[in-house]
Amino acid sequence: MHPADGIDQEKRLAAEAAALLVDDHMRVGLGTGSTVSHLLPVLAARRLDVVCVATSPTTAALARGLGLAVAPFDHLARLDIAIDGADQVAPDFWLIKGGGGAHTREKIVACAAERFVVIVSSDKLVDRLTGPVPLELLGFGLEATRRSIGSDAACKLRSAPPTPDGGVLADYTGEIEDPHALACRLAATAGVVEHGLFPPRLVSEVVVARQGQVEHLYPTSSPT
Repeated sequence: MHPADGIDQEKRLAAEAAALLVDDHMRVGLGTGSTVSHLLPVLAARRLDVVCVATSPTTAALARGLGLAVAPFDHLARLDIAIDGADQVAPDFWLIKGGGGAHTREKIVACAAERFVVIVSSDKLVDRLTGPVPLELLGFGLEATRRSIGSDAACKLRSAPPTPDGGVLADYTGEIEDPHALACRLAATAGVVEHGLFPPRLVSEVVVARQGQVEHLYPTSSPT
């Protein structure tokens, strides 16, 4: 089996396991990315009476095409569960998300969920987080914001269209010595709409597939 096929199989197994966590009448947050693309058909096949909120237009279109009910996220205050992938998962359950540029909406949905479930293949488990960290920036004062972050080298703009909310996508490429400290610094920088560092306190569990088996990992404590 080609290594890429093995990773894709792991993504599918993790997604299938996470779909079983959804029950009738739930309000479900749907993430964005290749692992979530495996989740959607499995969830749709269960034919549950659920209302979904999507973190990107791509996810919304895929979900609706499969027959899932997708509502705008403007009247719901809370979600029962949100399921999403991650680019990196550290042993202390800090995450990096946003390779696809949807991290602002993904974080809003994760914060609104009673239970935030992260689904990953085994290659997403890392010993420590390394850059880049996705950023969404305001277009107004863009160069001033980049200077506040550090330098042009520390904040590289992506060749990508604006986000659905009009933000500019970029990546922080500096060192991540302390994820909590960096998250606080980025959050306090004027012009940074959101960053892709997700703290352990948001994570309810990580569903990871490895060598044909599925594991459920739970944070033992999440002070930050």
